[in-house]
Amino acid sequence: MTPAPLMHATPAPEAATEVAAPTEAQLKAAAERDALTQAAARRRRERLAAFVQQVVPGIVGILLFLLLWQGVAQLVGNFPGPAKVWDSAVKLFSDPFYQKGPNDQGIGWNILSSLKRVGIGFGLAALVGIPLGFVIGRFATMDRMTAPIISILRPVSPLAWLPIGLMVFKAANPAAIWVIFICSIWPMIINTAVGVQRIPQDYLNVARVLNLSEWKVFTKILFPAVLPYMLTGVKLSIGVAWLVIVAAEMLTGGVGIGFWLWDEWNNLVMEHIIIAIFTIGIVGLILEQALIWIARRFQFE
Repeated sequence: MTPAPLMHATPAPEAATEVAAPTEAQLKAAAERDALTQAAARRRRERLAAFVQQVVPGIVGILLFLLLWQGVAQLVGNFPGPAKVWDSAVKLFSDPFYQKGPNDQGIGWNILSSLKRVGIGFGLAALVGIPLGFVIGRFATMDRMTAPIISILRPVSPLAWLPIGLMVFKAANPAAIWVIFICSIWPMIINTAVGVQRIPQDYLNVARVLNLSEWKVFTKILFPAVLPYMLTGVKLSIGVAWLVIVAAEMLTGGVGIGFWLWDEWNNLVMEHIIIAIFTIGIVGLILEQALIWIARRFQFE
């Protein structure tokens, strides 16, 4: 008996799936997501480009400076190169506050001593120069009286004042403070006086009509308007003070970054001389940036 042929079941066709078209809201949301993604990518590119423009030129400049420095070190026999100075700096700043005697102290103590002298001289100059600048700018008679004196004394070299300080105070430390005082006072006087003189006369006329006291005129009109000029004078003065103290300490001796630099020259330690130069520059930069930050904090819009 012949077996019946096997019957294969034919699978049923799959039901067709209908894909719904995206709605207008979905299209709009997708477009917004794409726009946000592109905007974020664009901002990242802009930040990267700004970073490269600000940082890369400085790095290139430093590298070129180091190459030039190394070239000079190769040409001049006893002149140390960057690597040698770096090794000396690491050893020097590993213990900056050691004390082995009055004339053998770490570089940290020398920096602090110089900053102390600058702080005292600069503070005295501010206490005298800023009020004097207000008086000179406020009263024309005072301006005419002091203009010849300021014009003559302001260009005098800082070290020219040192013998007078030594003669009057009979000691090196107050003489150095005197030099800082007399050299840093002029920018504060001049800038403060200019700020007062540039206040619109209408403001002062209104104060006169309202019969305001001189104290009210100072606190409500003069001080807010003059503050940017005054802070500019302070910023210039601190730079002058830091420059002057190094030169004064070279001549007066004692403890200070200027004396330390001169002492290292007498010992012919060129690595320490270069370290002192960089230290002076970095500290001066920090002082200037601190005053710029203070000036921005106290600006009146």
